[in-house]
Amino acid sequence: MTSADNDHGFTGSIPNLYEQHLVPLIFEPYSAHLANQLAERSPGRVLEIAAGTGVATRSLASLLPENVSIVATDLNQPMLDQAAAIGTKRPVEWRQADAMQLPFPDGMFDAVVCQFGAMFFPDKTKAFAEARRVLRLGGVLMFSVWDRIEENEFADTVTQALASMFPQDPPRFLARTPHGYHDRPSIARDLANGGFTAPPRISTVAARSHATSSRDPAVAYCHGTPLRNEIEAHDASRLGEATDVAAAAIARKFGRGTVEGKIQAHMIIIEN
Repeated sequence: MTSADNDHGFTGSIPNLYEQHLVPLIFEPYSAHLANQLAERSPGRVLEIAAGTGVATRSLASLLPENVSIVATDLNQPMLDQAAAIGTKRPVEWRQADAMQLPFPDGMFDAVVCQFGAMFFPDKTKAFAEARRVLRLGGVLMFSVWDRIEENEFADTVTQALASMFPQDPPRFLARTPHGYHDRPSIARDLANGGFTAPPRISTVAARSHATSSRDPAVAYCHGTPLRNEIEAHDASRLGEATDVAAAAIARKFGRGTVEGKIQAHMIIIEN
């Protein structure tokens, strides 16, 4: 029953719940880090791919000078709609685009950035080749991917809890996709196969994830990601139960009040 076919399905109520619950839980600590690293390079034109609901876009728009052009893209129009509805401190061009076939001419951008989107690319080598194609010579690709799920405590706890509900076919979306592209040699190999000749600089960055209750991370993952699609494919009537089970597991491990857990990601920088 379990399939990766729905791992890219950020539709329905998922974009809103993703923004409301998941963005503050795990994405905000890394968006400022990415924007600060890019600001040091003083780019003129920036392309963001897999922008999601725009958490990194908002950081870029806040930190980069107003004369820096920012084009933010995502494959999923509902995610872009959510991002555009929230808005940014200054104008950004929102555009639906497939990372595998970017609708831009060669050498158009000084920087291509992607926060936690590369894990979802069906053909990572092709996506990296497209990023390199639209970069000018001397431009930079910056992106982040989650480290293995065992280094990300809330995601790991939710995954283990749901395995107890569906032991014959555990929902593995979080381990399979968001936390499934963490091997450094594989990342370096995919970049080289995409045409990059410089060695990537890969740093591992740990942070802390905070929530006001044990239920918040459970709702974030079970309702605000395609994990919801996988739960409902097992039994749509058990989504509420799955959320309760995940929340109870987080409460047992981290407490019933404000909770805090480790998150960890790889930050990759490579020059064209």
